Amino acid sequence: MEVADFNRSIIEEFRANGGAVGGPFEGATLALLTTTGAKTGRPHTTPLVYMADGDRVLVFATNSGAPSHPQWFTNLLADNRVTVEIGTETYEATAIALLGEERAAKYAEQARRHPAFAEYQEKTDREIPVVALYRAASEQPLGMGDLLVNVHRSLRQDLAALRADVESYLSNGRASGAARPDLAAQLRAHCTAFCGALHEHHQGEETQGFPRLQRLHPELAPVLERLKQEHDAVTGMRRDLQALLDDIDTADPDQVRTKLAHVNDQLEAHYAYEEKELFDVLNTVTAGEWSGPR
Repeated sequence: MEVADFNRSIIEEFRANGGAVGGPFEGATLALLTTTGAKTGRPHTTPLVYMADGDRVLVFATNSGAPSHPQWFTNLLADNRVTVEIGTETYEATAIALLGEERAAKYAEQARRHPAFAEYQEKTDREIPVVALYRAASEQPLGMGDLLVNVHRSLRQDLAALRADVESYLSNGRASGAARPDLAAQLRAHCTAFCGALHEHHQGEETQGFPRLQRLHPELAPVLERLKQEHDAVTGMRRDLQALLDDIDTADPDQVRTKLAHVNDQLEAHYAYEEKELFDVLNTVTAGEWSGPR
């Protein structure tokens, strides 16, 4: 059964039985999380195992240990207003990704309760995000500046892991003559996952986040225009990088290293500028303001 069909059957069973389901989720603390599609603008509902944590609920962007973040997490950058269904209750919430020691402690706690979560983290180089869901209050800031920094942090970690894998391949696999086709394929898959996450992030900003932010703060128009131009430059770099790694077996190692370093430096400059110009403003936006016309 396809993932979409499987999720659809779980969602239907959940709603028909007041939150109770059978199969692999039987007995689990299951919630339905509805986000707004970063590309489509349409509702996107996902069944997730959650952990109650005081007056908030925590969910985990495991994607079953895949190298890329799940779509629902990517959607949160464009709009972190979500709908939560637990049992027979449905409510609106604000989603904020946890950082640092708090994230690590909460993920470790969930992994102790459910060992599969420890296995998910072992399967991937990315740090699996932990997202807190707070019941929405229109007068409270959404904390989108914090979310932006967290997404940038995840992208930085993904690129660092990709660079480390490429360097290991160039220095050890090819040099020793022990390189295998599956290793090269894994590198290309890792590159595709990183580039895809970066593309989703930028597309979500341009189709959802930037128009709303410019409506609220017209004075940011020059900043947003510069960021969009930088997105175009990053798109070109992504394509060049993917083409280079498609030929990793024959490409000049120094050229590969130079290209990766260039991508890293350009992205670091882009992240730093965006965080400097938008962090404080984003953290003052409330749900009521963000939900106005785009």
